[in-house]
Amino acid sequence: MTELRTFHLPATVTGSDDDVELGRRLIAAWQADGILQIAADATQDRTTAAALAASRRFFHGLTLEEKSRLVSDLTYAGYIASGEEVTDGVADYSEIFTVCKDVPLDDSRVIGKWPCHGPVPWPDDDYRDAMQAFMAMLGAAGERILQLTALGFGLDIDTFTRLTADGWHHMRVLRFPTRSETVDRGIGAHTDYGMLVLAAQDDVGGLYVRPPIEGEQRPRNWLPDESAAGCFQDAEGWHLVEPVEHVFTVFPGDILQFLTGGTLLSTPHKVLLNTRERFTMAYFHEPNFEAVMRPLDGSGENSDDLIHYGTHFTNMFMRCYPDRVTTRRILEEDRLTVLSELRSGLRHS
Repeated sequence: MTELRTFHLPATVTGSDDDVELGRRLIAAWQADGILQIAADATQDRTTAAALAASRRFFHGLTLEEKSRLVSDLTYAGYIASGEEVTDGVADYSEIFTVCKDVPLDDSRVIGKWPCHGPVPWPDDDYRDAMQAFMAMLGAAGERILQLTALGFGLDIDTFTRLTADGWHHMRVLRFPTRSETVDRGIGAHTDYGMLVLAAQDDVGGLYVRPPIEGEQRPRNWLPDESAAGCFQDAEGWHLVEPVEHVFTVFPGDILQFLTGGTLLSTPHKVLLNTRERFTMAYFHEPNFEAVMRPLDGSGENSDDLIHYGTHFTNMFMRCYPDRVTTRRILEEDRLTVLSELRSGLRHS
C-alpha cells in the first residue's frame, strides 16, 4: 500500500460544492485502500495524548486482580484480560478496557432490563474524564465524516447522522504485549460490526488492513450464518498501517457495507504483536440502540433484510464473549425478549 491519503475536515459541513467533492474523495479512498487518515490539530493531539497516558497508567498501574474487578454484569464495559477474547476460535493477546455508553442505574432502560445498558465500571475519575473527552472529540469528527459521505453519494446530508443521534458510541482501549517466540497474534482477522471506526495508535505499529480486491466476496457479518471472524487470516493482500503522527485512521464497518449495498465494504483488519508493547484506542461511531436500518436502495422495504442495531450489537458481543458474566445474565434473565419487543415496536429509519 502506498502512503494513506490524509484529509482535513471542515469545521462544519454545510453541503457546499467543496463538501460534496470532499465526500467523493473520502469514498474513493475507502474504495481503493479500505482506510484513510484525517488530520488532527494541536488541541486534538493533546486530547489524544491525555487518553493514551490514562491508558498506560491503567494497564501498568493496577494489578491483574484490581483490573479484573472492573467488570459489569449489565453492560460489556470494563476490563478484558489478555487471552480472554477469541476470534474464530483462537485467543487474542490484547488487554482491553471497553467503554460502552454510560447509563446510570436509575435509567428506565436499566430498570426495564434492556440488555447492554448500565454504568461503566470506571477505574477512577481521571481515566473517565480523559476517555470521555477523547470520545467526544472523535464523535464530532465522525458526524462530519458521515455527513460528507452522504453528500459524496448524492444523498441528503443527514442520511447517516439521523441514525447516529444519541448513538450507541463506544470504544476499545487496547494494550498489546511484546511479541514472544511463541505468540505474535494481537487480534485475529475480522471486520467491525458497527458504522464507522476512528482510531489513534502510538508509534509502535501492528495494525494490518485488507483493501478491497476486485471480485473478492466479503462476509455479510450481520447475518447469523456469515461471520467475518478469521476472514482471509492467512491470505495474501494485507498491508501494514504505518503509524503517522497527528492523524486518526478511519474505515467503514459492517453497517455502512449493509446500508450502501456493498458500495462501501467493511474493512478486514488484524493486529500482530511487535518488538515493543503497543497502545491504541479504537472508537466506534454508531447508530442509536433503537435504530432500525434497511439498505438505502430500498431493497429491504418489503423483506426481512433489516438490522435492528441494539439486537445486532448484543448478538456481536454475545458471540465474542460467550462466557462473560454479562452474557450469562442476559440469558438467565431472558433479556433478549426485550430486544424482540423493541424490534416490533420502535421507529424505522
